Amino acid sequence: MPKSKREKLLHLSQVAKKTREHKDRLFANIRDAVPEYEYCFVVRVDNMRNQHLKDVRQEMTDSRLFLGKTKLMARALGTTPEDALAEGIDRLAARYLQGVVGLLFTNRKPADVRSYLESLSPVDFARAGTVSDRDVVIPRGVLHSTGGLVPEADDVPIGVALEPELRRLGMPVRLLRGKVVLEEAPVNEEGHVNDAADGYVICRKGQTLDARQTRLLRLFGICLSEFRIGVLAYWSSATSSVTELEAPPSRKPDGKGAVAAASSEDEALEDADEA
Repeated sequence: MPKSKREKLLHLSQVAKKTREHKDRLFANIRDAVPEYEYCFVVRVDNMRNQHLKDVRQEMTDSRLFLGKTKLMARALGTTPEDALAEGIDRLAARYLQGVVGLLFTNRKPADVRSYLESLSPVDFARAGTVSDRDVVIPRGVLHSTGGLVPEADDVPIGVALEPELRRLGMPVRLLRGKVVLEEAPVNEEGHVNDAADGYVICRKGQTLDARQTRLLRLFGICLSEFRIGVLAYWSSATSSVTELEAPPSRKPDGKGAVAAASSEDEALEDADEA
């Protein structure tokens, strides 16, 4: 049957592309922030999440946080002594603005900033591409909502409505007396099984997760990602010096920065004041 000319693909989630005007505004906002604040921190963001960044904004309303293209942020600060916006700040831009990093401008003391950021560690569901930090094995028998993370006496059986999806995701499950039961996994095309001695293996420690695995982890309420913000270095306007706290992040082969990691979330959250 020929394809209808009236048929159109409609995307329900539409994200506006960053325009030149938006980038110019980010560039200007960074340059305006330099003389207003005593310190400029370069922070590393692990497991980017918009909601957790909003929590940081609400706590640090007296500061400004920028996340965007690292080349743009570096150009705003200046990468050489000749084009540096302030004395010494070029060493911060040239060495640390690469990878998944952002700029935090504040008048708070470095010790207070580090203490607050180090206290942040909310957990969240892992996304595809995340490296698992532990083995996750679902025990055989009646499936429970947490996948065996808590004792059966404190858990509840998983809903029968999830049985078709679990089967579609590769788990050998069936309905038995109104409950979802996990059986032994069959051998797959490569000759391997997802079976362990005590259950079905969703992932192993050190394994890079795919979309199927992350969906299974979400269904069982298992969080493997931890949102963290670490301080790499900071510049002080009083001394025009840069204090290095960690080694500079390794430069990616394609030269792309934080936006590459944040694009799946909502591109980057360029300015903490513009949410």
